[in-house]
Amino acid sequence: AFKAAVLIQRWYRRYVARLEMRRRCTWRIFQSIEYACEQDQIKLHNFFSYLMDHFTPSSSKERDFISRMFISGESFKEAELEKYCDYESMEVPDSYTGPRLSFPLLPDHATALLEAFKQKQQLHARYVLNLLHETRKHLKQLPNISHVSTCYSEEVTVCGDLHGQLDDLFLIFYKNGLPSPSKSYVFNGDFVDRGKQSLEILIVLFTFLLIYPKEVHLNRGNHEDHMVNLRYGFCAGLIAISRVHGKKILKMIQNVFCWLPLATLIDQKVLIIHGGISDTTDLDMLEKIQRNKFISVLRGKKRKESNRNVEIQEINGESKVEADPAGNEAAPSLSPPPRPAQAPSMANRLEFSRWVRQTVQEQIEWCRRLVDISESEEEELTYSSVVSLTDLDGPCWTRQEEWKQILDILWSDPMPQDGCSVNTVRGGGCYFGPDVTGKILEKYNLQFLIRSHECKQEGYEFCHNRKVLTIFSASNYYEIGSNRGAYVKLGPDLVPHFVQYQANKTAHTLTMTQRQGFLVALISRVEESAFRALREKLFAHTSALISAFKAYDKDNTGRITLSNWAMAVESVLHLGLPWRMLRPQLVRSTADGMLEYKSWLDDLAMEQRSQEHIQSSLLEVIYRNRSNLETIFRIIDRDHSGLISFEEFHQTWKLFSSHMNIELTDDSINDLVRSIDFNKDGNIDFNEFLEAFRLVKQSQ
Repeated sequence: AFKAAVLIQRWYRRYVARLEMRRRCTWRIFQSIEYACEQDQIKLHNFFSYLMDHFTPSSSKERDFISRMFISGESFKEAELEKYCDYESMEVPDSYTGPRLSFPLLPDHATALLEAFKQKQQLHARYVLNLLHETRKHLKQLPNISHVSTCYSEEVTVCGDLHGQLDDLFLIFYKNGLPSPSKSYVFNGDFVDRGKQSLEILIVLFTFLLIYPKEVHLNRGNHEDHMVNLRYGFCAGLIAISRVHGKKILKMIQNVFCWLPLATLIDQKVLIIHGGISDTTDLDMLEKIQRNKFISVLRGKKRKESNRNVEIQEINGESKVEADPAGNEAAPSLSPPPRPAQAPSMANRLEFSRWVRQTVQEQIEWCRRLVDISESEEEELTYSSVVSLTDLDGPCWTRQEEWKQILDILWSDPMPQDGCSVNTVRGGGCYFGPDVTGKILEKYNLQFLIRSHECKQEGYEFCHNRKVLTIFSASNYYEIGSNRGAYVKLGPDLVPHFVQYQANKTAHTLTMTQRQGFLVALISRVEESAFRALREKLFAHTSALISAFKAYDKDNTGRITLSNWAMAVESVLHLGLPWRMLRPQLVRSTADGMLEYKSWLDDLAMEQRSQEHIQSSLLEVIYRNRSNLETIFRIIDRDHSGLISFEEFHQTWKLFSSHMNIELTDDSINDLVRSIDFNKDGNIDFNEFLEAFRLVKQSQ
């Protein structure tokens, strides 16, 4: 009996170890493919940014068009945005049976919204725009770094990425309770993208934010970014939900995103940011940055050096009129900051209030002239502008320095080694080590750091000697059963208490024995999904793989060793995966340890080919570039109509032809766009866009 027990124990441990190894390998596959996709997005955006920086528009119309295309949210001034997104002119039909909102919002409104969304109902566009309008007004008055105290509530609950998964938010509220005066929440960014209910999550969070402005706090994540939304589904999903008013809602959401606070401090001891830090992170600078300037963090605007010099001179009070070398008098620079008139007596409060408003307005106008903002653009007084005005004698930062501060806190990841290096895996932000964490915590007298941004199998993970906590709240992120979600609760002692969950309705009704079998089935399902995605990735790089295999096949035998296969695959895909361990799932066993790589690639092609008449080489190109082509399509489609107009195509092709030094007449571009418009409706849809690439590939 003792020997039998030991034998069963040994078998069970081996079985569990293999399951865990399979789970870890599956995890590595999903994560590597996800980060490679983010890297492609940043590379694509950098390419367009390069075109923008080196393109000289031939007319003001061309300049305005290109500017609106790539910096969508910034093209609207304050008054224009209000007029464009006018919700008051919209009528709600009598047939509408969904929830209704009236402002100021009450807790009953939030409860009604939750019930409506559980019943798969939608909120009418008028109420959505009204909610966004009120949210924007509230966010504009908030500081860049929110401050939360456990003195006023029993505990603070911190949630990580939700990514459009409304079931996870429902489960959090079910387990932990709704926001209330005694229950504070911090939602740490990445509310949208990937999931199908991103808009509903925004509506719920913004509603609670307005009802409990002191108890609900929202941080900006790297997915609260217009350019990221173009690739990961939020823009397309929103337009599909509301084709009539979707563009207005999207425009307003872009503007709301740029007003989201950047960080939260709990009791001045726990810093909550979405991504991480770097060796240059400066909380004082983050506190004073005008965060709304960065509609998309992926593109950092460059200010001309001449303007920068003038700015430095003006702020330092060194305004001068200098002569150039030719002896001509140079144009005078901007006038120095206005000196406020003598303050009236505090006894007359009305007079004193008028004096304060006049003085602040003069300072704002001077700052606008300093950074080339049109005086005709009216702007409300915000917390950020007041902070910047009161610190005119302090250090002056360039736009690039401010942009890097925001990029680092939204995109960075921790690493086990000391130091700070460029985050080459994601393509943005940096990797920061334990020494960087220690220095920041010591500098600002903090206990530990809470961040999100990375999916964790258990929903949370400590690193850097428990000084950095990653919290991720979207369960089943890659596939059903791939990971748990979690949130963390902090009381006055600031000791973290975790709650884990998995939003899976099937598992809740199973017995313990059934759950064991269900777990094994889940792992198999997740593993199958991961390897399917990996085979698609391999197939998409067939041509490059053949070249890499031939480099090892010196004698042109068509065969290579399995060890060389693993090295060749990594040299092409750069995913950092344990290919030798994954080999049995990807390559059929061979007796002599040699692989016939051409037949292996043919097998991959047979798996992916959906239609017999499509060539493998063509399908490979489409698989490899579909995400990029879809993102390019959405960038060109600047009004998010799902169609590219002839004018949009014309202006974009002028941009490409300028970069490639190809002389094209307007008639040539018109002929090209007409040839792509197969159904002759005057627009290009995504299928026609893809078909054009297919025809070009076939002709080659």
